[in-house]
Amino acid sequence: MAVRRAKDDVGKPAQEGPEVRVLRALRQIIRAVDMHSKKLTAEHGITGPQLVTLLCVAEHQSITPSEIGREVHLSNSTIVGVLDRLEAKGLVKRQRSEHDRRNVFVTITAEGKKLVVAAPSPLQDRLASSLRVLHPTEQMAILSSLERIAQLMDAQDIDAAPILEPGTISDNADPGN
Repeated sequence: MAVRRAKDDVGKPAQEGPEVRVLRALRQIIRAVDMHSKKLTAEHGITGPQLVTLLCVAEHQSITPSEIGREVHLSNSTIVGVLDRLEAKGLVKRQRSEHDRRNVFVTITAEGKKLVVAAPSPLQDRLASSLRVLHPTEQMAILSSLERIAQLMDAQDIDAAPILEPGTISDNADPGN
């Protein structure tokens, strides 16, 4: 026979340990990111990692895939997949260097520029605006706490896009979907 735990006045189980509360907060964050990602895809036809990559390309006149990977914190193999998808949508163009055929440069197309202007922030707008109004010390406290959680989970070395993608770690081996 299962024993039901008493609930406090806000409907949460009483005497909940910090590990359960941390897990709940992480699950809420992941769910919010998932909802934002689906909205971004539905409204603009582009995933979070694709948008971040497109924004990186838009910031430069011409950039190599490896430079993009360094800037957006994705592996070269992941960037190739993301660029394949962006190129198929007509948002970027890859061209070999005339001086050294081993080098490939990525540029944004007119269609890509239109999307950059129309697309929302890759970070949830509410989170971005809320973070901006916080005092810098509070911003750093949040950052330090999140980085510490990643370290406690032994996840600090996992390749990650600036935008979270939902799913298991193995599902996100190629976050460029």
